[in-house]
Amino acid sequence: MQPRRQFMPALLLAAALSFAVALLAGCSDNGDRRNDAASEPPASGVTEVVAKDISFSPAAIEVPAGATVTWSFQDGQVPHNVHGEGWGSGDPQRSGTFRHTFDQPGTYDYACTVHPRMTGRVVVTGAKGGSS
Repeated sequence: MQPRRQFMPALLLAAALSFAVALLAGCSDNGDRRNDAASEPPASGVTEVVAKDISFSPAAIEVPAGATVTWSFQDGQVPHNVHGEGWGSGDPQRSGTFRHTFDQPGTYDYACTVHPRMTGRVVVTGAKGGSS
């Protein structure tokens, strides 16, 4: 029985470390999971953004002034929110939606306060039917 007792603490430690690494990997903001809105062209005409798997999809969108954008929180176990300069969804949530209307042309960057490298961008062009 003595050899088994010495082996158990090492086995438990290895299992705990494996669990911790897996848990941290799911919450980390590493380059593979980064949602960098600045690196992709905005999706035109899209008004719904999904928050799931530590990313916003699509990360960048382009809408006309006056458009309402809806963020849909679909991560189940991981809460997210949306916060831009002067606007935001409030407390993190695991499900549901948040809507914001963009009246003025410009570029609006936002992020999840829980996962700061989870970023997005809304590019607002001139009024509906007009040009930017």
